[in-house]
Amino acid sequence: MRRHTFSFFRRHRAYGTLFLRLAIGVFIIYGVQDNVFSWERMLEFRDFLAARGVPYPLVAAHVSVYVQFICGILLLLGAAVRWVGLLLILNFTAAILIAHLGQSFPQYYPAAQLIAVGFFFMFHGAGPVSVDAFLDQKRAQSMDRTLSVNV
Repeated sequence: MRRHTFSFFRRHRAYGTLFLRLAIGVFIIYGVQDNVFSWERMLEFRDFLAARGVPYPLVAAHVSVYVQFICGILLLLGAAVRWVGLLLILNFTAAILIAHLGQSFPQYYPAAQLIAVGFFFMFHGAGPVSVDAFLDQKRAQSMDRTLSVNV
């Protein structure tokens, strides 16, 4: 009996990535949407970065915000997810170094968690319900056709 308790989830474990992608994608988009849609909020972020000595703070603010926003959209779609993982690692490592040094664990944990999630996506990819999986399937079909024509 115990062996079968989670058998459905074991058989469909690849779909767990979908739920993680959706949760993280929504979280990231929500976290930066105010900067994307409000110039005043973008300027506040610029001032925050300038106060911490970040060079070209307005450029840095735009890069950070739009990288996160675009990564959130890509996660929802399941597109370029391994690249998204790399960008999450880079962006949130910078966030920890710029904004969170000296803070308590609960204050820097969300950024650290997003670094860990970035590594997860780099290792696991997007999962079966994704643009990446669809494109991989199309590439494989194209390769099969090419191989059968050349034989």
